[in-house]
Amino acid sequence: MIDTPLGILQVGDCEPTLWFSLVVPTYNESKNVTRLVEVLTGILDRVLPQQYELIVVDDDSPDRTWAVAESLSACYPQLRVMRRQGERGLSSAVIRGWQVARGQILGVIDGDLQHPPETLVELLQAIAEGADLCVASRHVEGGGVSDWGVVRRFLSRGAQVLGLIILPRVVGRVSDPMSGYFLLRRSAIAGAVLHPLGYKILIEVLGRGQIERIAEVGYVFQERQAGESKVTWKQYVSYLGHLVRLRSRGRLGRIRERWQVPLTRLLRFGIVGLSGVVVDMLLLYVLSDPSMLGLGVTRSKVIAAEVAIINNFVWNDLWTFGDRARSQPGANARLKRFLKFNLVCLAGLLLSVVIIYLLFDRLGMNRYLANLVAIAIVTIWNFGINLQLNWRVTAVGKKP
Repeated sequence: MIDTPLGILQVGDCEPTLWFSLVVPTYNESKNVTRLVEVLTGILDRVLPQQYELIVVDDDSPDRTWAVAESLSACYPQLRVMRRQGERGLSSAVIRGWQVARGQILGVIDGDLQHPPETLVELLQAIAEGADLCVASRHVEGGGVSDWGVVRRFLSRGAQVLGLIILPRVVGRVSDPMSGYFLLRRSAIAGAVLHPLGYKILIEVLGRGQIERIAEVGYVFQERQAGESKVTWKQYVSYLGHLVRLRSRGRLGRIRERWQVPLTRLLRFGIVGLSGVVVDMLLLYVLSDPSMLGLGVTRSKVIAAEVAIINNFVWNDLWTFGDRARSQPGANARLKRFLKFNLVCLAGLLLSVVIIYLLFDRLGMNRYLANLVAIAIVTIWNFGINLQLNWRVTAVGKKP
């Protein structure tokens, strides 16, 4: 059994003796660890014979997961087991595993079989082709979730949107920042002092590592077959704290210097937005003016804004982000983009309704001027969020 390294959470720049080290953080996974080791070694023996190791890092599980894993070592010489005592947490467990790893490439996979092991082959291929980081994503082609309910989907997507708002240039670099299944080069984090909080280690890697080239591979998140889920409301609180911690230390100067506002897209987005203003204002006049239909201002605004949203999506998909849209062809992909665009804009619509209510109903401002003020504020919201969430590039080597 490996001795637990204590002290600073930092991956050293040592000379690797293997090509790949895969860390499996566990807690009360005694019912899954045997099957997981069996499947992983079967795959890796085929694609990387004698060039890999599996490192199970267990947080002193009451069900003795560490003991079950250690009993497998005689049959699986590539397996190493670490029993942590006095420390707990998925993210720090991963880093502890990487500290003792001997591989040039480092990876992490959940210990509950919800991450399909066969996806490792594609992840390894992407790294071999030059990526610094390859993420298994539920949100690219070939990805998805097996049987999630509406609440769980909402919480997952809501956490991602929250991350895009608080830390857009970190979280926005990948389509699935909540993923706990990825591979990276040791050199990308060697020497970086890591301060993980909660269970989303990928955000820490993106925020503090030297990540240049990123690739993504789609996978379908599986339902747990044995054991209990570790995700609770406390994990979401920790996730929020992690975002704030990374944000408070400032964006990395390296990323800040490289990132530039996509002025051409911003100009196009603004032109499309102006066409939406025309649609919005005309409909607001027709619907709300006493000489026309005479509907209430708030109701008229909701209808006018939704029609303008449809107008804006069509032109943005064809023109503003046409190159990115063409890389995701098909009716289903277009429908998904529209639904995401609509959700972002509907959130902006709620904001605009509040603004109009305050300016028109409370302060007595002219209804059209109040509408223009609302449109200006919401346009900034729509561009920023859609750039990071809907039409962003996460493939290796592409530019905004």
